Amino acid sequence: MAMGTIQNGGGRRGFYRPRYRPLADINVTPFVDVMLVLLIVFMVTAPLLTVGVPVDLPQTKAASINDDVEPVVLSIKADGQIFIQETPIELEAIAPRLAAIQEARGVSAEQLRVFVRGDQAINYGRVMEVMGTVSVAGFTKVALLAKLPDQKSADGN
Repeated sequence: MAMGTIQNGGGRRGFYRPRYRPLADINVTPFVDVMLVLLIVFMVTAPLLTVGVPVDLPQTKAASINDDVEPVVLSIKADGQIFIQETPIELEAIAPRLAAIQEARGVSAEQLRVFVRGDQAINYGRVMEVMGTVSVAGFTKVALLAKLPDQKSADGN
């Protein structure tokens, strides 16, 4: 195998000098490395932010909502019995009764406000079952009610 010299347009004989051109490719390897590290960090920390936090939902310091239209109040007693205002009702009858109230008031399902009050001792699943039934019926303004803390417990006295 024979070896020869390479001429480089006016350069010295026998010397090859490569011409450097700017690299037009984007190197995404550092970007991918940083994204993978961030993904791992978020995957590890996200479950830790939501697990094992004791909460007491029934009390709040939020201000009351003032509105001219009286909302419909659904109450759930500690034994799981459901009431619309003061009238006992079965879970399956909630949607037709709310539709009748909505028609009687002359408002749309999106405008009728429904408040759900649940006893502090009630199973959270039962409250979510009632809220899901109301939501599936097309009523979008559904809220949970809580009692305001009295001044003595708020001040710590």
